[in-house]
Amino acid sequence: MMTLHLALKPSRVISPSRIWLGATRFNVQGCKGFGTTHIQRSGKIPFQHTELSTKARKLVESKISLDGKVTVITGGSRGIGLELAKTAAALGSDIAILDVREPDESIAQLQEAYGSRFVFHQMDVTSMDGMEAAFDKVVQKLGKINNCVTCAGIALDKPFLEHTWDESRRILDINILGSFFSAQLAARQMIKQGDGGSIVMIASIAAHCAIPAQRVSIYGASKGAIKLLGKTLAVEMAPFNVRVNTISPGFIETKMSAQFEDIQEVFRSVPPMRRIGQAEDLALATAYLLGNGASYTTGADIAVTGGLHNGRIEL
Repeated sequence: MMTLHLALKPSRVISPSRIWLGATRFNVQGCKGFGTTHIQRSGKIPFQHTELSTKARKLVESKISLDGKVTVITGGSRGIGLELAKTAAALGSDIAILDVREPDESIAQLQEAYGSRFVFHQMDVTSMDGMEAAFDKVVQKLGKINNCVTCAGIALDKPFLEHTWDESRRILDINILGSFFSAQLAARQMIKQGDGGSIVMIASIAAHCAIPAQRVSIYGASKGAIKLLGKTLAVEMAPFNVRVNTISPGFIETKMSAQFEDIQEVFRSVPPMRRIGQAEDLALATAYLLGNGASYTTGADIAVTGGLHNGRIEL
């Protein structure tokens, strides 16, 4: 067992190693016998940029950076998807936006603003032929695929007893099968390249609990499927070094959430953090999963909900 002895007064130590913790210097001495380590605090010192701190900073930057990577984002033309594209580009990735609709901002504007290559290809996630053509086009134009974010999805606020077959089937086709086969096409390319990759699938708080003031039963079912799909694919793809994770957004301010006009106040007051989330809150969590800093993270779900998935406490 390792025992730590802390001495607040400076003391003489034989052949110490120095550990820097913040702006405090500690001397460390390992003792033979029972694995005891003595740590003597030797006082405050002014913080300074050292060669070690510079290396540490560069190491952290390398884990966050997406330089040299190509990130495919389905449903990336607006809202959360577009914010994800901008964040990944700001971190150095080239971007392929695949969406049934043209982006809110022109590809030329995005390239000029972020300095990364942007390509757009119109794609309907309910058409396998169209999806195969779109992914082939990405490889032709950008050379490879390192990351894929499946963001294409739709929601419907409607009582369970009034749902129709056609509208329910459309939600399942887009949210589940669209994500499933987007991930499949990306994974095939990653395996072909031989250097692994990262897939992030957008689930929802609706995969964790019923959403206050919303009637989204079929949407919740589709996102619950995505949450479990992420775990299943993580296990199956691990031998190929392809990581698969999910993100579960809570109430995020987007055009999709704006359609629920009558419950906007609920969005802001119900989460324990008492605010509606912003697209950048989600984008930064996703960027972590895409980067090398998450190289040992797979099968995880990150809930970006302001704490709502844990419950509520009325004060």
